[in-house]
Amino acid sequence: MYFYRTGGVLAASFLPKLLPEPAVPGSPSLFLFQRDPQESPAALRVTDTRQLSQGGVDVSWLDPARRGAAPDLTPEVTAAIHAGTLTAVNFSHPRWRDALSFYKPRKGKKRVHLLAVGDVGGTLLTALKLLGGSVISSIGICDLNERAVARWNAELGQISWPWDYESLPEVEPVEPNHLFDCDVFLFAATRSIPPVDSGIQDVRMAQLEANRPLVEQFARQARAAGFRGLFIVLSDPVDPLCQSVFSASNRGPDGRWDSLGLLPEQVQGFGLGVMNARAAFFARQDSRFATFLTDGRAFGPHGRGLVIANSLSHYDNALSQELTELTESANLRIRELGYKPYVAPAVSSGAMQLLLTLRGEWHCGSVCLGGIWFGVKNRFTPHGLETEALPMPDALFARLRETEAQLRALVREELREC
Repeated sequence: MYFYRTGGVLAASFLPKLLPEPAVPGSPSLFLFQRDPQESPAALRVTDTRQLSQGGVDVSWLDPARRGAAPDLTPEVTAAIHAGTLTAVNFSHPRWRDALSFYKPRKGKKRVHLLAVGDVGGTLLTALKLLGGSVISSIGICDLNERAVARWNAELGQISWPWDYESLPEVEPVEPNHLFDCDVFLFAATRSIPPVDSGIQDVRMAQLEANRPLVEQFARQARAAGFRGLFIVLSDPVDPLCQSVFSASNRGPDGRWDSLGLLPEQVQGFGLGVMNARAAFFARQDSRFATFLTDGRAFGPHGRGLVIANSLSHYDNALSQELTELTESANLRIRELGYKPYVAPAVSSGAMQLLLTLRGEWHCGSVCLGGIWFGVKNRFTPHGLETEALPMPDALFARLRETEAQLRALVREELREC
């Protein structure tokens, strides 16, 4: 093992000659590794020694025991992992130093910008106004429909607690060229939503062709603005659009990949929260699923490929598959009633997950796992993004592998089209 000094901080690595300043072995804050920037996190909080092993990034990160034997580490490195203070950073990423500063944002409440204020955006905006006072300073809203912006600006400006007029975030219009003058950018715009009576079963994927060029436009704008905050995708299909954001922002004017755009940790998809909440809804209705409320998990995309586990410690594959089907099709029940199912997604996936994120707490979100965005329980810490890692039964892990393969196939298809 090799040790270096960088920026006054001690770093360890398995790799020699990474930096010109070698150091005496000790207790490091950083661990330097090298992986393809398109396929790997730029920086992460290390919670298991096997996360430092060579090999690609994939769903095995969610159950590190499946990555093979633990590597040989010095006692000081192992102690830093157990203390939760070791950050692994991809030395192959040209912005690896920026990745470290990303996890040390400015203190205080955050400014949030929202595009746009349709059904989802308006509901999300209302929830953030009412619930976000402790972590959000202000919310800027932007939409092609200027009347909609004026309406929401006035409506929410008239919501306040009596005699405590500064406790809720201020809502105000923001011009398109200032969209990325913020800490968090929420993309809730859409160009196409199939009507309730369309008969389309997978509504989310039907929106991909229309929404992908739109989200890519704002991804390139984020790159041009040197955006250093969070880019959150709420529009469907959430997970493929996250990959589109990452890809578009990291290509130069000539279309070639240069890794100078958004870091993978800057992009999250907020679609899993409502799936988790829907599974809990059914678990409260049917005692067969009750273990989900104390020991269950939701993984994967907001839509087809979703994986619901009825329990981690007492996993039942048949029950889990049944609960997954109920959860995945719950939006269709709302459409059968003649309504678009946007209220629960806007609040459970959007507002609630954002507030948890800004508090540094565990939340449901899609993160980069080897070039695809995959929904997991995760949180932002001062030492990097942390994804929950825990032992999984074989049948559950097999389902995660199947979903991973589906998402990778979709990414390959998108790249061919591009």
